[in-house]
Amino acid sequence: MSRALKALGVAAATVLLASGCAAGTHPGAAAVVGDTEISVGDVDKVSRAVSGALGQPFETKVTLSELVNNALVRQVRDQRSVNVSDAEIAAAMKLVVRDPAAYQKFEADPVAKEFLSNVASTAVATIKLGGGTGVTDPQVQAAQKAGLTVVKDASKNITVDISPRFGKWTDGAIDGAVSGSLSDESAQAKAKREAAEAQQQQQQPQG
Repeated sequence: MSRALKALGVAAATVLLASGCAAGTHPGAAAVVGDTEISVGDVDKVSRAVSGALGQPFETKVTLSELVNNALVRQVRDQRSVNVSDAEIAAAMKLVVRDPAAYQKFEADPVAKEFLSNVASTAVATIKLGGGTGVTDPQVQAAQKAGLTVVKDASKNITVDISPRFGKWTDGAIDGAVSGSLSDESAQAKAKREAAEAQQQQQQPQG
């Protein structure tokens, strides 16, 4: 398992806020992203599945943050008619999980596989929204940055409501769920960083 993937399972735990539902959510809903509802049951199910594939805990708050990001980017890409192919998703999935044994664990669990697929699709879509062609784009880092700006601007018109049980959605993440440090990076951020590193390695002259 890659160093970055290990980091996904050891995101810093934060104290959950008082239980209840924010305006726009109802009992049983962890979040509502535009017209997409994410249930508490879905969050728990994905958290358990990914924890099993990783072999270590994948916190529910980080899980929800990823699910919200996936839903948000999916709605933005649909609005802008950005397509992501199965082949592009498959390539990005292997950038997120480079270790063959770990990858097989995700493949073997339908829930974990779907989560990984959605994270990979989100990463590719973000790059394309920024004008890039995908994870192998020579200017992938610039495209990522531009894509994140596009998503952030477009998301101003998409309502994101988070149940207070999990925290508050602020500047593209649930408070405390994802920090800027490598040890706590999000799966989406990891996929993008891995793609950039792979591209840089390909461009380096061989000794």
